[in-house]
Amino acid sequence: MFLRFAMIGTLALTSAVATAQAEPLRVAVSQRGFWDSSFVDMAIEQGFFKKENLEIQTFYTEGGATTLDAVMSGSVDIAMSNGLLGVVGRYAKGAPLRVIAAEFTGGSDAFWYARADSGIKSLKDAQGKSIAYSSNGSSTNLMVLGLLKLAGVNAKPTPTGGAPGTFVQVNTKQIDIGWSVPPLALQDVLDNKLVIVARGSDLPDLANQTVRVNVVMEPVLKAKRDAMRRFMKVYNATIEWAYKDPKGLEYFARENKISTEVAKKALEFYPQAATQTQQVKGLDQTVRDAIAFKYLGPSATPKDLAGLIDIVEPGQK
Repeated sequence: MFLRFAMIGTLALTSAVATAQAEPLRVAVSQRGFWDSSFVDMAIEQGFFKKENLEIQTFYTEGGATTLDAVMSGSVDIAMSNGLLGVVGRYAKGAPLRVIAAEFTGGSDAFWYARADSGIKSLKDAQGKSIAYSSNGSSTNLMVLGLLKLAGVNAKPTPTGGAPGTFVQVNTKQIDIGWSVPPLALQDVLDNKLVIVARGSDLPDLANQTVRVNVVMEPVLKAKRDAMRRFMKVYNATIEWAYKDPKGLEYFARENKISTEVAKKALEFYPQAATQTQQVKGLDQTVRDAIAFKYLGPSATPKDLAGLIDIVEPGQK
């Protein structure tokens, strides 16, 4: 009997110690409410990080520079969903950033819209009009410049911050063409209150180009690489879970206060292949874009970014 109680006490103590030693990671996530920005909180809710002895604290930003500022200041350990152009620009100026994972490849998730009563039906109607992107260096910044070049239109690219604020600016006629990622604004599109005038997927060169990445600072990666491996193990497993388990879609609908039908429609903008994390694709094109948009000098090559990419393979060392 004494031995039995001793064993129970030992197990309880071991469990308590394991819980006490759960390693904390602070994570900044761009743009709350998007499908791909929900994976971390899904994993927290399902208890997936606890199984890897990680304690995750999330902070949401409006994307672009704000997410990078958070990780560069040391306020967080990991910055999720950063526009690769912005990361390249900071790295070129000497910031010891490291890309530990791709976050989204291609432009299938983003779209640009106008009020149905505006007379704007496509980007051909956008001459001289204001067109939104989130912030300088963001993936929407890259896309809107590419879309205008493709359409041969001289519009006015304007940083408007997050998708919710942009939605308000369009509806109050401060901005002619807004940007969004489902589910935001999708219901109004379905109700014919808004019209989609362009999509990121209209850019053929973008289909196999990674546009958003997850980054850390090099000293933090060096100190916490094992924790990063476990983080990525959970993150990748959560992506698989979210696409296969109905609870993923239910979480998405609940958090955004939308119907399951709208959530399913939104998910059509997020093919699972686009969320792969283990390869930053299309780096040659990214360098060309960075040169064209003045993030890199004219003589830059992919070799100049060799130290930036340090993909963390999921698992434990």
